[in-house]
Amino acid sequence: MRGSIALCLSLCLLVTSCGNSLDGKRLTGIYIDDTVTVAQNLLNTINLAQDDASRPEAEIESRALISEYTSRYRPQGQVNGLSSFTTMQTALNSLAGHYASYANRPLPDDLKERLNKELKKAAASVVRGA
Repeated sequence: MRGSIALCLSLCLLVTSCGNSLDGKRLTGIYIDDTVTVAQNLLNTINLAQDDASRPEAEIESRALISEYTSRYRPQGQVNGLSSFTTMQTALNSLAGHYASYANRPLPDDLKERLNKELKKAAASVVRGA
């Protein structure tokens, strides 16, 4: 009896984890490509006009990207010590904090300016290999 329950649970977990890993994946698992992609997507989102009709959907996508990127690369020791990751992490934390605390408010100009600089710096650093 225990064996069949364990087998059923194992199969359920296998099916569930495989289904989630195939659906909605935005990242490739290649740190350089993912960093450039996330930085570019976030830059596009934060530079949308506040009254742009696509902004709410872009912000939802940005939140998902931030979460996926952070959960994928923060635990990786060979990545999380790089200056590109540190810069990227700073930008992601700032943007995620704004979305969590002030979801209905526009980004303040000073935060938008800082995010633009940090995201561009992170993308340039990762391409350089830093």
